Amino acid sequence: MATSHPAHPLKSRAKVLLSSVFGPYAQDDEYGSRKINPMELYHNQVTRVQGGFSLRMFHRSFGLMLIQSNINAPCTLLDYPTLDRFVEEISHNSYDIVGISSIIVNVDKVKKMCELVRQHQPKATIVVGGHIANKTGIQETIDADHIVKGEGISWFRKFLGEDEKAPIRHPMTYSAIGTRIMGYTLPAKPGDTAAILVPSVGCPVGCNFCSTSALFGGKGNFINFYETGDELFSVMCQLEEKLQADSFFILDENFLLHRKRALRLLELMQENNKSWSLNVFSSARVMQSYTIEQLVGLGICWVWMGLEGEDSNYRKLNGVDTHSLVQHLQSHGIRVLGSTIIGLENHTPENIDQIIDYAISHGTDFHQFMLYTPNPGTPLHAQHVQDGTLLPESEFPTADAHGQYRFNYRHKNIHDGQEEDLLISAFRRDFEVNGPSLVRLIRSMLKGWKRYHNHPDKRVQTRIAREMNSLRSSYAGAVWAMKKWYRDDPRLVKEMGVLLKDIYKTFGWKTRILAPIMGRHLYSTLKSEEARLATGWTYEPTTFYEKNAAALTLESAKPAQAQMDTSTVQWAACDPSPVPGK
Repeated sequence: MATSHPAHPLKSRAKVLLSSVFGPYAQDDEYGSRKINPMELYHNQVTRVQGGFSLRMFHRSFGLMLIQSNINAPCTLLDYPTLDRFVEEISHNSYDIVGISSIIVNVDKVKKMCELVRQHQPKATIVVGGHIANKTGIQETIDADHIVKGEGISWFRKFLGEDEKAPIRHPMTYSAIGTRIMGYTLPAKPGDTAAILVPSVGCPVGCNFCSTSALFGGKGNFINFYETGDELFSVMCQLEEKLQADSFFILDENFLLHRKRALRLLELMQENNKSWSLNVFSSARVMQSYTIEQLVGLGICWVWMGLEGEDSNYRKLNGVDTHSLVQHLQSHGIRVLGSTIIGLENHTPENIDQIIDYAISHGTDFHQFMLYTPNPGTPLHAQHVQDGTLLPESEFPTADAHGQYRFNYRHKNIHDGQEEDLLISAFRRDFEVNGPSLVRLIRSMLKGWKRYHNHPDKRVQTRIAREMNSLRSSYAGAVWAMKKWYRDDPRLVKEMGVLLKDIYKTFGWKTRILAPIMGRHLYSTLKSEEARLATGWTYEPTTFYEKNAAALTLESAKPAQAQMDTSTVQWAACDPSPVPGK
């Protein structure tokens, strides 16, 4: 018998606070933060051993932003608060609903936040969602009124008595904040950063380890926010106009799998002369199913692609020569982030070196390595439960099960924490063999420029000129600085020298003059960054405090003093200063 959906008595008059879990994040503390697991996706699990060359950036809590944009109730979003800032918000403002989103490893933070809401807002309804909803026994672990598993927009709309089938309003926001590399923070001017675009959630491929697929219904299931290419094109035009964006980071587990939608988007881009750049996630088999003309026409310039591992037996890799595919994409200027799993069932201490060598032999521009981790809700987790191989939380805390440390189960071949060293070894060997990801990226971009800067399709020409323009100046300077940095490494200094000469030959005397000027500056910032990192320096995201239209209307009715206090809190919360490591 189906249970009825809960409903709040105030419906759309209810005042809502949405919050991510509190920071700091890049430290070891009592609430489950781990220095090894910072709130920086790329630095955490892609470029983590590359020092000053590591790509540093933060990403907003896009799920919370989507919910806030799609409910009519007055809603405040507190993204990346400190614990003190969260307490300040719930002790100085009254809310009827407090929603908290989290991944599983932050369960102790969610528990603490729920306790604080009960203390300061005893009448508020607490709603908790995100990947934490998959955690076994979560209802008994935290004091929340509702645990929401899956897509939160329709849940909140029904909870507030609103139309759950209303069109999705996409938040107007950028994909990243505080992007930094070689000690240099990239400008944050309009148009410099890709807009975030979320067409769908879930993944129908349903790999046995995939938490995202599990959260949204498992294999074969997904939820499209925009079913057609026409709907998607309309949203992209809005993002382009509002954010002055001509590039998009498409947050969709396998965007190109929705072939009809993608090809219709291509038609509309051609008809309307849109030279957009698309950064996507895709399985190798789906990527291979498109012609290079279609990919280039769509503006695919970057792809995150699962390579998983040699003999991994995942369908998405069946019949695909991944080495040839990666080289083919790079030869057309498409940058590739490959992803490899360490600790599959067939991995042993004896064959792991060969497996790592196979991964790094792809020469991807970036490479993620993650431990094979059975997260709650996934088929892999269910299998380990059945086999009795999961480690109890008393032996292995939930906060450490993030895929960048150790197994949370007993692996049949790899024991006694060997995986910690194996994982770091994979990152280091990729860095040693292939060099900084930045130089690989520049090399692929140069290939794209050479192939397409005189392309007969003016859309492609325009995109390539825009994407590759930095090769003439800042990227040329970066190669100059890297050549100097590696002056004691004959192999790398030779590679940097060959690349730099190629850039000079391609772009001429202006670049030859600019490169050393910019290179000296970047070499200096790199030295300073390396010195900072050596002292244990870490970065923390800015706190964001935002209200939707209904909340702003409600606030405008407050006494003047209350309005002044709120604006002061908002200003203080947006201090962008980095936080030193503790």
